Amino acid sequence: MDQKYLDLKMGERGAILSIFVYICLSAFKLTVGYIANSEALQADGLNNTTDIIASIAVLIGLKISQRPADQDHPYGHWKAEPVASLVAAFIMVAVGLQVLYTAALSVFDRATEAPDPIAAWTGLFCAAVMYGVYRYNRRLAQKIRSQSVMAAAKDNLSDAWVSIGTAVGILGSQFGLPWLDPVAAVVVGLLICKTGWEIFREASHDLTDGYDENQLEVYKKSIFEIPGVKGIKTIRARKYGSSSVVDVVILVNSTLGIGAAHDISVDVEDALTKAHDVIEVHVHVEPNY
Repeated sequence: MDQKYLDLKMGERGAILSIFVYICLSAFKLTVGYIANSEALQADGLNNTTDIIASIAVLIGLKISQRPADQDHPYGHWKAEPVASLVAAFIMVAVGLQVLYTAALSVFDRATEAPDPIAAWTGLFCAAVMYGVYRYNRRLAQKIRSQSVMAAAKDNLSDAWVSIGTAVGILGSQFGLPWLDPVAAVVVGLLICKTGWEIFREASHDLTDGYDENQLEVYKKSIFEIPGVKGIKTIRARKYGSSSVVDVVILVNSTLGIGAAHDISVDVEDALTKAHDVIEVHVHVEPNY
């Protein structure tokens, strides 16, 4: 359990890094966009300001998840993490829809003045930076198995795509191909919405106590390997953030005493907590007639 709290503490690094980078890049894009007369780059900079809010939500979710169980939350505050992922998903979908809306408006925009090419290079540079942040957060999320940090990583990647789309549109205007801008924006907008939907689906699945059936079969296999277990009547599991809690009813020989049956239940608990990193196991023993 202590390691779980340390992992959440480590996850804060990813959120803090995202906040710092978003602040720097948004200021950079807005400044260069204004100087280079690029509305696309300025819009990209404003997009990053909304991502600051999403990263702050992830950071708050990680901090709340570290709180121990109390009278109002006897199971702990683990579910603050998927709630933070939901907030990030909503913001991503909102940004994706905004990108699509802007692309639709640009079709009717007859402006012909092309921005300075430096705006395109700025977009590509920012995309490279965001991709580096994405790689860092993705590795961190996989290491600590954090849903909210992975959501932040996917948000980082979507912003890299936005910057690439911005650069493509600006470069297209340099060569008299204004249609590249809305096409790139539509593709990027759809990618962002798709990523946001995937994060929302995963977080809402966990919050409604959904669980991977294949993982339950893995648990069953480990339980049946324990001497004395004659069968499994029921097995259920639910997620608390990135951690799992398992409830299982096992069948043992009806002639066993209470002490022997209890020892088998302890073996089941140890097997699941050590082999599968389950934080808590509730075992009920029934006789197998």
